[in-house]
Amino acid sequence: MDAIQALKTRRSVRKYSRREVPSELVRDIVDCGRLAATALNLQPWEFVVVTDEAVRRKIAGVAEHGKFIAEAPVCIAVFCRADKKYFLEDGSAATQNMLVAATAHGLGSCWVAGHKKDYAEAVQEYLGIPGTHTLVSLVAVGYAAGETAGPKKRSLEDVLHRERFGAVEPPSGSGV
Repeated sequence: MDAIQALKTRRSVRKYSRREVPSELVRDIVDCGRLAATALNLQPWEFVVVTDEAVRRKIAGVAEHGKFIAEAPVCIAVFCRADKKYFLEDGSAATQNMLVAATAHGLGSCWVAGHKKDYAEAVQEYLGIPGTHTLVSLVAVGYAAGETAGPKKRSLEDVLHRERFGAVEPPSGSGV
């Protein structure tokens, strides 16, 4: 799948089959996260891949909107060094890269927020993360079970402005 198709077809998946995800695909997904844009090339991230069902269930038990993590065969926790100025932006870029990579590999995924969530410290403790790092996100990954069509997105015309907010984009082919 090419990059544009992966970006345009990515959907949040919350129902997963029990089918195991090959470790080479998980490694490639994390590698894509590692290669994300990063302010000042600081690369503040660390990724913890969780495949142990008992640990995923513990995470799902505390993650407010991530109960489905228990059923996903893989959960990737994204942590960043909290002392780096742009850690949240960098960790978010890494997370997005992994979501798109999962789609490109024919997998479903879903981003679960982590930063400033009540459960962040519990997840940090479960995974043995030092206090120098903070949870940015949890990414459930696996083969989708059932339909993956997501909610309708706002149209390009609704969100695209030309030069100033509220200015309409000229029709395509107008040369502008």
